[in-house]
Amino acid sequence: MADLTTNYMGLELKNPLIASSSGFTDSLEKLKTLEEKGIGAVVLKSLFEEEIMHEMEETFTKMKSENFLYPETHNYFEYEDIEDTLSQYIKLISDAKKELSIPVIASVNCISNQKWTHFAKELEDAGADGIELNAFILPSDFTRTSEENEKMYFDIVKEVQKHVSIPIALKLSYYFSSLAPTLKELSETGINALVLFNRFYSPVFNLKTMKVTPSHVLSSPSDIAISLRWIAIMSGRVNCSLAASTGVHDGQGFIKQLVAGADAVQISSTIYKNGYDVIPGMLNVLNEWMDEQEYETINEFKGSMSQKEIKSPAAYERVQFMKYFSEK
Repeated sequence: MADLTTNYMGLELKNPLIASSSGFTDSLEKLKTLEEKGIGAVVLKSLFEEEIMHEMEETFTKMKSENFLYPETHNYFEYEDIEDTLSQYIKLISDAKKELSIPVIASVNCISNQKWTHFAKELEDAGADGIELNAFILPSDFTRTSEENEKMYFDIVKEVQKHVSIPIALKLSYYFSSLAPTLKELSETGINALVLFNRFYSPVFNLKTMKVTPSHVLSSPSDIAISLRWIAIMSGRVNCSLAASTGVHDGQGFIKQLVAGADAVQISSTIYKNGYDVIPGMLNVLNEWMDEQEYETINEFKGSMSQKEIKSPAAYERVQFMKYFSEK
């Protein structure tokens, strides 16, 4: 059997398959099942920046109330005093580290570098092996320039780095005017991984109720195209690990992302659709393919189909589009 071990964001993984942030990573029971099925690492279901700020504000308000003799003590409060969401999240990290042998990565869904970044230290202290910052700033603000939007990603990373020493991954979208240079520049900030790409809900209209509702909650296999292209383009050109996300539903998609250059591959929608057993199934496909190709380790083929390595790098550019229509 082939050696599937890999290094991702400075962490040693028994294999490159990661359970991404989802409803399957929000409880100890589910995390233990994921490990039993063979997953290489888990990214806990995201805390939202708004949740952190809401809990902090409620605590501040309580500590400033007349029931407290010294209201100014809010300047020195301990994050462990925050109730409900945050304390439960910290407990989940702590419990998971006691029960699991695979890396446990905390996740925060964020849109700014405001006061919530202090809380990252609590995630580290709870035992998290790393932190994934799921950042998505929709470029829909007419008062903000593209430079200002892109700067926010750098500001978020910089603020979190002030508080933690564990590895940091940045999960982001492809909504950038100059995606390749931005990804390269972000990789040079000292972060440990880039996750391409996060998935967001697209609004649709219900014409009966005249309400806006989310659509395409789960990905489909065809969604692999965008992340596959950009993993292949950025492989060998960034100073950190690369993880592929969105659209990987089977062993073939798993392998494609690895040959494109991904150090790890995140999945969630396929678990929703096919159950936990999709995990050993995908790992078996990888093992069998490596045996057929006579590969002993992942490093022997990782990135072999990246733009930097193939003989026809233009295959990832506009020429595909032109060739497709010229053959019709």
